[in-house]
Amino acid sequence: MAAAQSRSKQFEYYWQQQGEWVEEPNQRRGGESGVQRLCDVTGQVLYAKRQVGHIYRSFLHPFGRPTVLREVDALQSFEQLGVRVPRIVFAGAERDDADHQWHALLVSEALDGFVDLDTWFAEGARERYPQIVHERMLKDLAENLARMHLGHWQHGCLYGKHVFVKVIGEGEQAQVEVALLDLEKCRRRISCQRAAYNDLRQLRRHSSFDDAQWQTLLYFYQMAFGSAVKGLEQ
Repeated sequence: MAAAQSRSKQFEYYWQQQGEWVEEPNQRRGGESGVQRLCDVTGQVLYAKRQVGHIYRSFLHPFGRPTVLREVDALQSFEQLGVRVPRIVFAGAERDDADHQWHALLVSEALDGFVDLDTWFAEGARERYPQIVHERMLKDLAENLARMHLGHWQHGCLYGKHVFVKVIGEGEQAQVEVALLDLEKCRRRISCQRAAYNDLRQLRRHSSFDDAQWQTLLYFYQMAFGSAVKGLEQ
């Protein structure tokens, strides 16, 4: 009982926090969902996904479940698989007595120093970084994707804007880290090959990779996973 009361107080605390909208609330799934940027008492930047009546239905949840909770399931599983994702600070959902709808929250730490892949390229990454740095980025992305797919997870919204890149250091010695965001549409698949096929084709259509970079990504992915990339060379 005490633990439940404590979580309820945490939920209320974060629900009352207000910050700049970085993703204005979207009306869909019978409700709304948006993301705000917050700062905790230490000045650390946090991101809070706030939802009202924003649910999905499945065999296990025929009456509906907040999509935030599906994203939490994915984040926790990805961490166990070694896939780089934001760290959860708080997550929860409660039914509101006033409107009788689910209110759901996912508060996570900011990915300091990361920028989304589309912005990275738009800001001149091709000219700014030597080829070896690009190869390290593609290798780290490929290995994160392979770990995700080997765990039978499909991202479901694998666009360039949901792949984040961080370069550490300068010149040819610089190292690169890649993280994945926006796991709201993630789901488990019986076939890890099917998860890979769908995600990689989606990334090919919705990213800024040129043909040479795409072939390099597939090479590193095949090294990590193998047959899952068959038929994706085009």
